[in-house]
Amino acid sequence: MPLDYPIHERTLGNGLRVVISPDHSIPTVTVNLWVNVGSRHEVAGRTGFAHLFEHLMFQGSRSVASGEHFSALMARGARLNATTWFDRTNYFETVPVGVLDLALWLEADRHGYLLDAVNQTNLDNQRDVVKEEKRQRYDNVPYGNAMRDIYATIFPEGHPYHHPTIGSMADLDAASVEDVHAFFATHYRPDNTVLTLVGDIDPEDGFARVERYFGQLPRTDGTSRANLGQLPPLTEPAREVVIGEVPNNRLHFAFRLPVEGDSDFLAADLALEALGGLSMSRLVRRLVRSEQVANSVQAHAMGFVDGVSLGLIVVDIATDADPEYVESALLEELTAFLDSGPTPEEMEAALAQSERAWLQALGSQEERADLISHHALLHGRPGYINDLLDDLSAVTAEDVTRVARTWLNPSARAVVAYLTLENVEAA
Repeated sequence: MPLDYPIHERTLGNGLRVVISPDHSIPTVTVNLWVNVGSRHEVAGRTGFAHLFEHLMFQGSRSVASGEHFSALMARGARLNATTWFDRTNYFETVPVGVLDLALWLEADRHGYLLDAVNQTNLDNQRDVVKEEKRQRYDNVPYGNAMRDIYATIFPEGHPYHHPTIGSMADLDAASVEDVHAFFATHYRPDNTVLTLVGDIDPEDGFARVERYFGQLPRTDGTSRANLGQLPPLTEPAREVVIGEVPNNRLHFAFRLPVEGDSDFLAADLALEALGGLSMSRLVRRLVRSEQVANSVQAHAMGFVDGVSLGLIVVDIATDADPEYVESALLEELTAFLDSGPTPEEMEAALAQSERAWLQALGSQEERADLISHHALLHGRPGYINDLLDDLSAVTAEDVTRVARTWLNPSARAVVAYLTLENVEAA
């Protein structure tokens, strides 16, 4: 049976795109905003700005004191947070129906009038918070900078995805209040934002409430940078070796993939599921269960929109196993997969896993709102939540084989190897 979640759309006079999906199962509403700004919109010397703004957005605005956004909503039973990624920044809260007007008013105030409260004091405060987050989550944990190293190895210097969302300490130190004001004015515009409501609300009521609070936000001048063309696969392998105090050796295999939204991206995603994304996938069967040279294998696709996506295979190597042998065994299995394609059983399992994950996500009101905003902002398809399973079912084993041969070829791999000091000393 096809999915049929209700989708209602409207664009306000200032350009804000609004999507409402009623769900009267429980008396709550999820408010979800996606702003078309992420780390890929940053320029050299100003990395980390998108993530810094996520923090600044909770430090007060024209009519809201610092920290009051959290305290006012949590005191009334809300769940809320925000995240930043390459392609977007999102802000979200799930509130009881009676708190919806407060949530919308708070969001409108900070999305329209944040700069009234941005000064040197709260910029310095949040810059220090972000720098401490970088130390705790990236610099001072095992493998913490693995993704940074992968992006830098697989994507060329100057590419929008070459640097991580967290940015650099030097760039954060260099940020001025004037830089912050310019960044906000460029990107935090109604016509650069999608607002989604999912929950116990009727569409016309929802549109009227959004108009009441967001309709008066001014439409400002600004243009979004055009996306790059598709980045081709690597023409030869790339490699980065990191020696450090890590618990055990770990290999990260990265591949460029088609952009999210391209039908070939779904085929690449299914190929990676079949190779290493399932409990009985090809690489898990050999490396983990049969030969026991790996503790785990994980494989998945990361969908991006600016000229490329990313395919990852991560192998956590067992103690005393030889990393060179593990890499050669993985490449053998990958080559065999390219030669013959997925078996019927692998194809069925990969499709079933993708379907299960999608339905599980849609079962959450909050994740459903996030997926609607995602596809509305990045692809202009808020109703894609109803269409993905149909698109997946149209992908054939021949498609998976063809796409894998182009994008998952061993010669197009980038490997980032994290090796223990003991391993290097022994060599």
